[in-house]
Amino acid sequence: MINRGTEALVFVINVVLGLYTAAVMLRFLLQWVRADFYNPICQAIVKITNPLLLPLRRVIPGWRGLDFAAVVLAILMQLINVVLVIALVGIPLAPAWIVWWIFLKLVFVLVNLYFITILVEAILSWTSAGTRHPLAGLLWSLNAPLLRPARKLIPPIAGLDLSPLAVLILLQVINILLPLPWPLR
Repeated sequence: MINRGTEALVFVINVVLGLYTAAVMLRFLLQWVRADFYNPICQAIVKITNPLLLPLRRVIPGWRGLDFAAVVLAILMQLINVVLVIALVGIPLAPAWIVWWIFLKLVFVLVNLYFITILVEAILSWTSAGTRHPLAGLLWSLNAPLLRPARKLIPPIAGLDLSPLAVLILLQVINILLPLPWPLR
C-alpha cells in the first residue's frame, strides 16, 4: 500500500518530467513540420529546452534538419521518470520492463500532447482572434499531419469540421489501450 505522500510525489514527478518531455517532443515535432521558429511560442520552447538540449547536440548530430538530440533527451527524461517512480513505488527494476515502460510513456506523452494541441486549435477556431493569434498558425502546422487524413475521411457538415473530434476520440482510445500501469500514467 502506497501512502498519500508517495502518491503525491509520484504525481509531481510524472507531471514535471512529462511536461518537460512534451516540450522536447514539441520542439522536435515543430522542426519536423518546419514551423516558423520566429514565432514567440517557438522561441519560448527553444528557451525552455536549450539548457539540456544544447550539450546533447554536441554529441548527437542532427540528420536532414531533424534534431535527434531531442529524441535522446526525451528518452532520457522518461528513463529518469520511470526509474524514480518505480523506485518510489517499490516495483522491482527489470531492464526489459523499464525499456517497455519508457516506450509506453513516450507514446502516452505524445498522445496527450497532440490531444491538447488539437483541442486548443479547435477552441481557437471558434474565436475571431483565432486566425491572428501566434499560436493558431503554429498549431495548424503541428496538427496538420493528423487532421489532414481525418478531413479527407470526414467532410464538413454544414460548415462544421468534425475531424478534430474524431481525432480526439481516437487519441483517447489509444491512451486507454496503452498497457501503462498506474504509477507511470
